[in-house]
Amino acid sequence: MGNQPRDTDTAERATPVEIFFDVVFVLTVVQLANLLEHDLDWTGAGRTVLILGLLWYLYSGYVWLTNHVPPHRPARKLLLFGGMGGFLLTAIAVPDAFAGSGLLFGIGYLIVVSVHVGLFSRSTARPAVRRFAPYNLGGAALILAAGLLTGPIVPILWVTAIFTQTVLPYLLPGHSWLGSAASFHIRPAHFVERHGLLVIVALGETVAAIGMGAPLDHISPAIAGAVVMALALPAALWWTYFTDTAASEAALDRADEAARSRMSARAYILTHFVLLLGIIATATGLHAVVAHPDNPAGWPAALALTAGVALFLTAIADIRHSLGVARTGSRLATAALVLATTPVGAAVNSALHLAVVIVLMIVMLRIDGHRPAVPVSPAART
Repeated sequence: MGNQPRDTDTAERATPVEIFFDVVFVLTVVQLANLLEHDLDWTGAGRTVLILGLLWYLYSGYVWLTNHVPPHRPARKLLLFGGMGGFLLTAIAVPDAFAGSGLLFGIGYLIVVSVHVGLFSRSTARPAVRRFAPYNLGGAALILAAGLLTGPIVPILWVTAIFTQTVLPYLLPGHSWLGSAASFHIRPAHFVERHGLLVIVALGETVAAIGMGAPLDHISPAIAGAVVMALALPAALWWTYFTDTAASEAALDRADEAARSRMSARAYILTHFVLLLGIIATATGLHAVVAHPDNPAGWPAALALTAGVALFLTAIADIRHSLGVARTGSRLATAALVLATTPVGAAVNSALHLAVVIVLMIVMLRIDGHRPAVPVSPAART
């Protein structure tokens, strides 16, 4: 037994080192919100999508990894710290990842991929790891090459890297998702809690960044009110997310292994990518409200706020649909109503706009009449 992979270790709940890992990764979310705020146009949005897509794919891979290979042993924890170091380098390099800091980003990403492949190769999912490892390492090599170059070739290499990792493996014979899914064994309690904790940290860091950026040199009642509302909206998003976590865990628990893996990939890789994009865009819009609550935010910032909330709600609706846990109508209807309020922020008043969006969220939650299932931290359980 000593020579076998320790998949018999339980991964029923997230461990403290995994939460630490999430805190490091969320720096990426903060950096991308700042990047989008300073480059609030379609080019900035495209860069945000590419960077988050690349990093989220590997973050998701680490969640599947620790679900298989729980970091109970010191050696595994040390390797996870190595992965954290890689993510920290990529996060630091985010603001100029397509130019000056591209090489640093590439080095960090190569570290992230290498640690992931090395740890995952020790699990019972080795057959799937052997299929995916060449594509992940190939994608990392393309990102590293992009860091050594300049000009139009850089975004082309990025798109090629993402395609290599996320699409190409399923286009080749014998590499279907159905076959790969059978190699993974998802533990629903750990999987749902881990993503929930990430959402909490991402929303919390968003609020912290907004609070730290408040203009204290000319604070006013309007700015103070905007700061409070900048907490109220993420709180409403938090409440919306955790309304469904208990039902999501139960849905995954009822499914067989292959179906559980497919459902998890849909709800927690693809849909949570959209959800995180929503958090990033929402944070960008909130920054504009706090900075100038008495004035219109303009169309880019107002659209960032409403599109961010709409993306978040659409993602929640898709999770509900893919896991079959609840109806999607209230989430989709509220997303449409939030988008319709964009002219208020763009041309009337940014603080009023934020207040209207918060009211719509509260009405949605009130109509649903659910309580959020609050996850218990590992420390609280011991």
